[in-house]
Amino acid sequence: MSDLFSLQDKGVVITGGAGILCGTIAEDLAAAGAKVCIADYDEFRAHELAKSIEAKGYFALPIRLNVLDKKEIQEAFVCALDSMGRIDVLINGAGGNKKEATTSEELSFFDLPAEAVRSVMDLNFMGTFLPCQVFGKYFAKEKRGNILNISSMSAFSPLTKVGGYSAAKAAISNFTQWLAVHMCQTYAAEIRVNAIAPGFILTQQNRFLLTDEKSGQLTQRGRLILDHTPMKRFGTPEELCGAVRWLLSEASKFVTGVVVPIDGGFNAFSGV
Repeated sequence: MSDLFSLQDKGVVITGGAGILCGTIAEDLAAAGAKVCIADYDEFRAHELAKSIEAKGYFALPIRLNVLDKKEIQEAFVCALDSMGRIDVLINGAGGNKKEATTSEELSFFDLPAEAVRSVMDLNFMGTFLPCQVFGKYFAKEKRGNILNISSMSAFSPLTKVGGYSAAKAAISNFTQWLAVHMCQTYAAEIRVNAIAPGFILTQQNRFLLTDEKSGQLTQRGRLILDHTPMKRFGTPEELCGAVRWLLSEASKFVTGVVVPIDGGFNAFSGV
């Protein structure tokens, strides 16, 4: 079983790799023996995480990357390939929401700035689509490869307030299924495309929605989420790592086109 789940020497590129969720995944994959490329718009955080990983004796390559710039993606691909020797996995972790694209008592749906909603759509969906084009072309040539996208609970059922984010994540789930079929049918059955859909994990991106900015206590929305989560708690970034290892290893070699919820039962619960 250890061989089946092995990630030893696999080359893994993670966009948004310096973020809380993908940074935790990067550390776990490096500890499992993978070579990780931390590609992130925040160059400083990417270098800091890489230094932390290297200090533990593992391989980490930091690269500054704007996932909406195809030329930068291509340059990052070349750099990662030259440094790691091979690329086996692309994890599309770049994404997130904006307060300016979120409805509230102060900001109605009718007043949401188009540019804010468009930026959320672009960052999440096009920020997944464009890297898939660049790295997918390499996988097609090699007749092997593994793409893991990051979806969301809001892709299954849209969450209130975050209309643009929900639509973007739903697009990622749909695109994951489409690309899985396309790569298998057109290029090679050994190219797999899957996604994970994290449940509610407190990060800087959602903290203002789930906890009060001043008191740190649960907001009404935060309490409602826990009421609809059978496990009655928020998740931790570390709890994503097991599913990620499974989807990136030979243990899941007959799995493609799936979106795996990691959510404490939230998606399974009807509310009654």
